[in-house]
Amino acid sequence: MKHTPGGPGVLAAAALVVLSALVPVLPAHAETTAGWADWDPLTGAAGDWSTAVRLPAGGFPAATVTSDSRGGVGVISGASTWLGAATPPGEAFGPSRGKQYLNLRPQADRPSSPSTTTYTFEHPTPAGGWALVLGDIDADRAVVTAHGPDGRPLTGAELGWQGGFNYCAVEGSPSCTGAPEDVPTWDPARRELAGNPAAVDTSGAAGWFRPTAPVSSLTVEFHQRSGFPVYQTWFASLARDVAGTVDLVDGAGAPQGVLPGATLTLIGPDDRELDTTTSDESGQYVFAGYTAAPGYRVELTDLPEPDDAHPFGLVPSGERTVDVDLRDTDALGVDLAARDVRPVAVSGTVLTDDGVPVPGVTVTLAPVGGGPPRTAVTSSLGEYLIDGVPWDTVAGAPQDHTFSLGDLPTGYVSATTPADVTVDVGQDEPSTGNDFVVRAPAAVSGRVAAGDDPVAGAVVTLTGPGTTLSTVTAADGTYVLDDVTPGEHTVRVTPPHGYHVAGPGERDVTVGTEDVTGVDLALAHPGAVGGTVTDDAGEPVRGATVTVTGPDGPVTVVTDAAGGYYAGDLASGEHTVTLGVPEGYTADLTERSVTVTAAGESLLEEHFAVVAVPPADPTPSPAPRPSTSPSDQPARTPQPSAGPDPTIGPADGSGTGADHLAATGATVASVALAAGILVALGVAVVRAVRCPRSGTAEHADGVADPHGLG
Repeated sequence: MKHTPGGPGVLAAAALVVLSALVPVLPAHAETTAGWADWDPLTGAAGDWSTAVRLPAGGFPAATVTSDSRGGVGVISGASTWLGAATPPGEAFGPSRGKQYLNLRPQADRPSSPSTTTYTFEHPTPAGGWALVLGDIDADRAVVTAHGPDGRPLTGAELGWQGGFNYCAVEGSPSCTGAPEDVPTWDPARRELAGNPAAVDTSGAAGWFRPTAPVSSLTVEFHQRSGFPVYQTWFASLARDVAGTVDLVDGAGAPQGVLPGATLTLIGPDDRELDTTTSDESGQYVFAGYTAAPGYRVELTDLPEPDDAHPFGLVPSGERTVDVDLRDTDALGVDLAARDVRPVAVSGTVLTDDGVPVPGVTVTLAPVGGGPPRTAVTSSLGEYLIDGVPWDTVAGAPQDHTFSLGDLPTGYVSATTPADVTVDVGQDEPSTGNDFVVRAPAAVSGRVAAGDDPVAGAVVTLTGPGTTLSTVTAADGTYVLDDVTPGEHTVRVTPPHGYHVAGPGERDVTVGTEDVTGVDLALAHPGAVGGTVTDDAGEPVRGATVTVTGPDGPVTVVTDAAGGYYAGDLASGEHTVTLGVPEGYTADLTERSVTVTAAGESLLEEHFAVVAVPPADPTPSPAPRPSTSPSDQPARTPQPSAGPDPTIGPADGSGTGADHLAATGATVASVALAAGILVALGVAVVRAVRCPRSGTAEHADGVADPHGLG
């Protein structure tokens, strides 16, 4: 799964060839561009990381990123690990060499402790034109979920699985070795991307997605299966251009030339204004580099002021808005037209009582007493203009006209209607300021938090009489549910992965004509405590016990081969972390105190250090005295021992010549002397004592003593 940094470079000429194949030559004012995301520096600490990611395509929202991954993570430059031009994402977006990606890990290196990483977009993404790539999915698995702006989870199909590949097994790969068949598999029902069946650490296994529905929040849960896993995350986008001409036409629509100075607005798939531009001297305009997705609109929003050539001003001719689809190609020839205003012109706006424009509303102006009505549709700015409004040409008298509104959004009601307009005989001055005020349905808003921390990506649902509305909380935990009909409603929250409701899981609200604010909901997240136990040389200590005692009682864990420990699912409150000092060690610090709040902190840097106790010098055993004969023979006094053999290694058994007896520690010389005395006395049977010839002594029961001591 890991590989050595560096490796052969990609020749600049070859890169240019690849890019030229990916980026076709387009007509003037049109360019298809692909690119990889930029990341802010990763900040925080183990268990509490944050960053932001920005894709280069125009109109694509930035995302706030939070993760409870363990340490050893970061934003990586892409200089030594990349997706080559021969990988499937590389073919679509170009190679990622030198482009940043995010390295993350599980919350702890055990299958039951996944990390959760949430991407909360500033506004919903377009329904296409971007990709997510997850790399090094081999001895691990990742669960990928996403929610749309209405809180609905995306299906496995809508996540847009493109397939698995191995970026180490293609031409132009980094300095790593991978097998083409070593790729992760995708289960759309479980939304799970799993590495090889044997959970073996390998290199280059990756998979990628191209979502086909708008996304408000995206979550990746990364689970260890074996080893010490790390995974990589790349984002990429494809951008295309919108271009066209603003024509000048007569009343019948016949071309009269082009129109410089017209203002055009590009509106995104979520009805958000993305950009404005002005037609040039040739009447042309361009919006360059927007995400390759459907659902855009170009609107002719403003026209030049009246002048000598156009004494009454200009008005859009035909449709003032054109739909645009950038999925497959640049949108060229998105043309609009304007014509001269015919007097008398009647204009105004349709706004809510909060001053918000209401687009798409039909304004009707009808002659009092009968006659054909005239209509116009409000722009994205809520503006309208009806021209050619006549006086009574039959009677040669002034004519009154009355206003009405149609096609109001559901729940909107008219609050103020302009007074009737009177057009006098011979009048050509326009009638302006004929403004409507409408009242939008009430909104319900609030915040979802765990303790003091906002919870992003939580689904909030409102239900009531004939109404069900859902949305997703923003990065700051706030939510707004618009267009709520009057009546009794219930607001409830669906917690994201790892959270649970803290207190009532829902709130009842009464909605009238005014907005309801402050409908806050509380969640909680279990906490975690972890760290390492190392010795005075900085080496991990395996098998040490650590006990975490809190409101739910004690939890005891044992350090792993890396010296790490982890205790999860901890309730809010004060916790004491106690180290059981392993045998053979001492420690100055054996207890820590930590606080877990409802935010569920992952406190993964609660480390302990121990010091090995030096082995004590063994005390020489006294030379054995010979047994007293039961006979009446006089006792013999043994000769002094010859002492330790200088060729024998140190008493700790580390030398190659250690030949100590397991039971007594006596030397061979002293045993031989005692045996000679016993033979001379004839009171005992001589026992053969076999001493091993290595630094490991053996007890009488045949069990090896690793220290070579008794």
